[in-house]
Formats: sequence, structure tokens, C-alpha cells
Amino acid sequence: MSDNTLNNLPDGFKGMSHDMSSDQTAFKGVQWGKVMMWIFLLSDTFIFSCFLISYMKGRASTVVDWPNTSQVFSLHVGDVPVPLLLIAIMTFVLITSSGTMALAVKFGYEKNRKMCAWLILATAIGGLTFVGMQAFEWSKLIHEGVRPWENPFGAKQFGSFFFMITGFHGTHVSIGVIFLFIFARKTFRGDFDTGKRGYFTTMKSNYVAIEILGLYWHFVDLVWVFIFAFFYLW
Repeated sequence: MSDNTLNNLPDGFKGMSHDMSSDQTAFKGVQWGKVMMWIFLLSDTFIFSCFLISYMKGRASTVVDWPNTSQVFSLHVGDVPVPLLLIAIMTFVLITSSGTMALAVKFGYEKNRKMCAWLILATAIGGLTFVGMQAFEWSKLIHEGVRPWENPFGAKQFGSFFFMITGFHGTHVSIGVIFLFIFARKTFRGDFDTGKRGYFTTMKSNYVAIEILGLYWHFVDLVWVFIFAFFYLW
């Protein structure tokens, strides 16, 4: 940064915060926005870890039989119950959306605007499909009598753990879907090519913003893999 720019900064801590928040390359070539996303994801990792560790502790310490997840989460194809069918489809859709998001970042850096926008839109539709299937899963279990304080299939803790963990993750997916639709619209309009400022910031944006959103989306997908393994397969 030039001396003239430094002289224009406010004194003390305000000057430092003003400089750092201006999205400069502050960490050995890594942009400030990307660093902030990594810090956020690290803090979110601790929260999800606490939830899963609490789930394992609660399940290991209960004296009541834990529900058989293969039966609880089964769907009937005709008259035949298929264990974990809906969960398998949900997992496939979410992991596939992670692939389309990675391709969107690739085409974004290649300045292939239309392909990038369509892939972001495909990722958003995949995330929306996942949320819709999760809503169906919730409604099915609620209809069968599962509540945070009650569970007809066995241990009462099952309901509270299920709604807390899947609900918290579903909230993350829903927020990501909203931003994906916004970013798809911005990409179609060419905002990242022209450096148009966003709705809530005075900073100009570019295709790095898509990579930052991609980091969030890959994190959400990775967390689901752990939820799938610990909650549905165990």
C-alpha cells in the first residue's frame, strides 16, 4: 500500500480495521474475504462437532433401546420397505451439487460466465431439492409421532437429537441456497465481470466471491457426510 493511502487511514485501531476490511491481500496472497470464510467454517466445525459428540454420548449412555434407523427412515416401494432410500437420494443430490459448485468456480475463473451461472443455478436447485426431501422426512416422522420430547420407536432422546442436528444443518443448506440463487442472478447479469457492487456492501466483487461461496457449500456437504455416517448408518 502506498504512503498516500496509509496517510488517509484513520488513526489507531480504526485504521487497522479499515485497512483489513477493504479486502486487501493480507495473508500471503489469500484475500481477506476468503480468510474470514475459513475462520467462520472453523467455528462452525466446533459447533457441529459438539452436536455429534453429544449425540454419541447420549446414545451410548441411554438404557433404553435406540431406534433402528434402517426401519425408522425406510420408504415403501410398493409393499416392500427399502431402508434409508430417501437418505441415500438426499446424500447423492447434495454430493452431486458439490461437484457442480466446483465446476462453477472453475468456469468462473475462466470467465465463462454463462456456464458458471448455469452451474451455480444447478447447485441451487440441488440444494433446494435436498431441503424439500428433508422437509418430507421431518413431516413423515412427525406424522408417526416423533417429537423432540417423545419417540414411539425407542429412546426419547432420539427425537431431540434428530431435529436439532438435521435442523441446524438444514438451516445452513437453506441459507446457502438463497445465496446461490442470488449469485446465479448476479453471474447471469455479468456483475462479476464489471465489478458491480453488491446490495449490502460498497466493495466491488469478482469471481473470487463464487469461490468463497463454494467453500461454504463444500463445508455443508462435508458435514452431511458425517451426519449421514453417525446418525443414519450407526
